[in-house]
Amino acid sequence: MITVPAGSSLTMRCPDTQPIILVSLAEVQAQFLAELPPIPVLSLDGPGVRRIGILELVTASGVTWVEAELRNDQLKVIGDAPTDVVQRRTAARRPGNHPTVGTAQIESIDGRRLIQITGRVEDISTAGLLLRASTGDNLPALPYGIGRTLLHITMPWGEMTASVTTVDQRADLLRGTFEWMDPHSKTELARYCAGR
Repeated sequence: MITVPAGSSLTMRCPDTQPIILVSLAEVQAQFLAELPPIPVLSLDGPGVRRIGILELVTASGVTWVEAELRNDQLKVIGDAPTDVVQRRTAARRPGNHPTVGTAQIESIDGRRLIQITGRVEDISTAGLLLRASTGDNLPALPYGIGRTLLHITMPWGEMTASVTTVDQRADLLRGTFEWMDPHSKTELARYCAGR
């Protein structure tokens, strides 16, 4: 079963443009990629704009790449993946909306500096997370060059403290892998991601 959770970040690459980051607005499921119904997404395109490109499709079980069409805030798979195999993630992920505060370390030509950030974790696994955050200064994006963060995340079992190494950073989104977390949270997070 292929499941695209609500709140997933999807990247669409079209010819001659920057990659387009989309957010799925509802969960969709199908047995195979070609059978996926149209995915409602949040996009910045106006009515009638049509785009075709390669979609990095994030599912509950992994990620794959497929040809897709974006029109009227609906994302539709129009081509087959190179194989119908999804590249498996190292750990099960759970979408969510977990309030987060922390400190980010920015690495630049001038050296390193620390900034305070606030936001929410939108996707989490025992391996890493997707964070949507800001610095509180009304800028639409995080400063470029965040190498790692120390985060305090409100989880169902209480506060989780973790150090995260940045894997990818775009606008107000930061994806990273866990470098360290408090021992109690390690067990609880594994239980949470497994749905227990």
